[in-house]
Amino acid sequence: MEFKTPRPMKLEHEGLHKELVRATKSGGKTAEAAKAVAELLHPHFVKEEEYALPPLGILSAVARGKIAPEMGSAISMTERLKAELPQMIKEHKAIVGALKKLTRAAKAEKKPEVAHFAEKLILHAKTEEEFFYPASILVGEFLKARSQSGR
Repeated sequence: MEFKTPRPMKLEHEGLHKELVRATKSGGKTAEAAKAVAELLHPHFVKEEEYALPPLGILSAVARGKIAPEMGSAISMTERLKAELPQMIKEHKAIVGALKKLTRAAKAEKKPEVAHFAEKLILHAKTEEEFFYPASILVGEFLKARSQSGR
């Protein structure tokens, strides 16, 4: 079974990426700061799409009790997320630091749309840390417990 990042999350990532690309083309210190964010953000998004968010694609099925044997392969993704969670959080801290610089540059250069984008991306990172990553891990823990109990 192939696991995919839920469509709303995928679309949100794509939208954030598009806004970041626009910011990198905005000129001045804002563009420089946006490029620094992009350098940190791209490899992080790749990791999220690879193993952190795809288990959430089966969350609603799991919550409804619709468990299929092939869902067990999500466990390896969530185990990887658990193992790499400290690094993912460390990356978020670096990204948020770069986003704060972007916010300052955008405000100084009177680019409120870029400042708003940066603030939105900071909130996105917090949402991942507080909800998405833990929910993904819980999917794996639930599936692991189910498989060990023989149900």
